[in-house]
Amino acid sequence: MHPAGDGHGVRMGRRYPRGIFLLPSLVTVGNLFCGYACIVYAMRGDLATAAPFVGIAVVLDMLDGRLARMTNTTSAFGLEFDSLADVVSFGLAPAVLAFAWGLADLGRVGWAAGFLFVTAAAMRLARFNIQSAAQPDKRYFIGMPTPAAAGIPAATVFAFPYPATGLLQAAAAIAVVLIPAALMVSTIRFRSFKTINLGHSRSYMPVFAFAALIVLIAMEPRVSLLVIAYGYLMSAFLGMVLARLRRREEPPPATSS
Repeated sequence: MHPAGDGHGVRMGRRYPRGIFLLPSLVTVGNLFCGYACIVYAMRGDLATAAPFVGIAVVLDMLDGRLARMTNTTSAFGLEFDSLADVVSFGLAPAVLAFAWGLADLGRVGWAAGFLFVTAAAMRLARFNIQSAAQPDKRYFIGMPTPAAAGIPAATVFAFPYPATGLLQAAAAIAVVLIPAALMVSTIRFRSFKTINLGHSRSYMPVFAFAALIVLIAMEPRVSLLVIAYGYLMSAFLGMVLARLRRREEPPPATSS
């Protein structure tokens, strides 16, 4: 990536080595590799190995954008490269994973459901690219972010890594791809954590909470990641309910006599 501006790698008086401009792109390559690896292992039938690659891709996706902003190396190339990698890691890879898990036995219905997930992910990324600059409230995403949507099938398969059989399992396989697909192209608001800045917080509780989260994932990764994935999905609907309750509790505007 190349920095915006004069190209000398200076931000707020700091001069970075020229090689630092490649770091966000290298992280994006790692994201792309995780999507590819997930597809390869899913095609082999090794679902327990394939699913965690989506989670690793989510971490790398968050890291490359933050690195680019920290080093002032954001660019149009980086934006497009990141989006293309996300289509693979958060669109194609989860769809193939879900197909190997339970959609394959449904025939055309199964691969059609997987294709709808891929299409929704591509549309969500395209919409984000053209609307992110004009969106006034940076605290929220419009529609479910693709990494979070990919986490639904990935966490489900990781928690239950054996291929689904039977009508009930087939319905579950369709649900884990079609529900997040619909949410990606919806206008429901999902909370963004990019605007949360822990660097200026005087409390150490956020750091402690993050450490506790890491411990929980390390102790019970299957259960913890499943709760995180579905918890974030449900948080949008909980926010909608709370917003409606607050509007009802607000006193009506005073009318002038």
